[in-house]
Amino acid sequence: MTTDVLIIGGGVIGLATAIELKLRSHCVTIIVRDFNSGASHAAAGMLAPEAEQIPPGAMLDLCLLSRQLYPDWTSKIEHLSGLSTGYWNCGILAPVYAKTSRNNGHWLDKKATSQHQSNLSADVVGSWWYPEDGQVDNRALTNALRASAIALGVIIQDKVTVKNFIYQQNRVTGVCTTANDLIHAEHYVLATGAWSQELLPIPVHPKKGQMLSVRVTDKELPLKQVLFGSDIYIVPRADGRIIIGATMEDVGFTPYNTPAGMQLLLQRAIRLFPPLQHYPIEEFWWGFRPATPDELPILGASPYDNLTLATGHYRNGILLAPVTANLVADVINNKNSSLLEHFHYSRFYS
Repeated sequence: MTTDVLIIGGGVIGLATAIELKLRSHCVTIIVRDFNSGASHAAAGMLAPEAEQIPPGAMLDLCLLSRQLYPDWTSKIEHLSGLSTGYWNCGILAPVYAKTSRNNGHWLDKKATSQHQSNLSADVVGSWWYPEDGQVDNRALTNALRASAIALGVIIQDKVTVKNFIYQQNRVTGVCTTANDLIHAEHYVLATGAWSQELLPIPVHPKKGQMLSVRVTDKELPLKQVLFGSDIYIVPRADGRIIIGATMEDVGFTPYNTPAGMQLLLQRAIRLFPPLQHYPIEEFWWGFRPATPDELPILGASPYDNLTLATGHYRNGILLAPVTANLVADVINNKNSSLLEHFHYSRFYS
């Protein structure tokens, strides 16, 4: 089999990149190990470059640029797929139990915080308000991206794993898969997230996150925006779910939810927003974030001329999907952004 571009990985990064390349008239194939197992399905979908307190620099620039792209990008995806992405520019409130200085955000004292969001913990002394941050329903987005890719004619091979690359000098000439296929492409994109090190010796490792959701029984959502606590986040969905997350565990690819993980999340969430203790639990799940030593993504060039890297997005894969898709498509079309210099793989080997 031969294609213009072969993308390895069918999460939000791989799908977004495939769509962008297809819209630029490339023939694109995606190889997907397991559509439901990656970080895209396990995330909370926060678009929070400011609430996350990302320090000034290239990473913040990248995140702010991607957040700026989100309204038009999700509108395009919804038009292509006919499906909702759940994009919601709701703002993010960061309540605190003790005031500390921040370099951004609007400070609300205890009274103003209570007026902005009722029923927060009595321990909250105030909050920081980030009106430009927001959220997307990550599962709805991933499904809409997949439907868009299919509608555009992207070829998707499901339940297939790439076993290895075939190299000739400084180029990739093909990949071998578990389907006993040999696939050739002009260009290759590695977007396998936490599993990237299985194919290339780059420092991406899994960081497990456990999460849960509750179902609102009231007619109205009790939260008007995302709550971003110091050790917990609580994300209301328009359909009545509330997402609670997430643990941060260095346990490799150890699966499953644990009693300790669930207890930790529930204790922290109920302390911040006590009404949560009365809602029925709907679902537990877990996922593996692709972390790097400096917690920044690996984007752009690789040791091979025709292999582009789009991995290591850690906590910001959903946020960075539109800008990553644009940057990778630019690379394949021989247009390099100066932003990519800050995310080059070689920073770990100098």
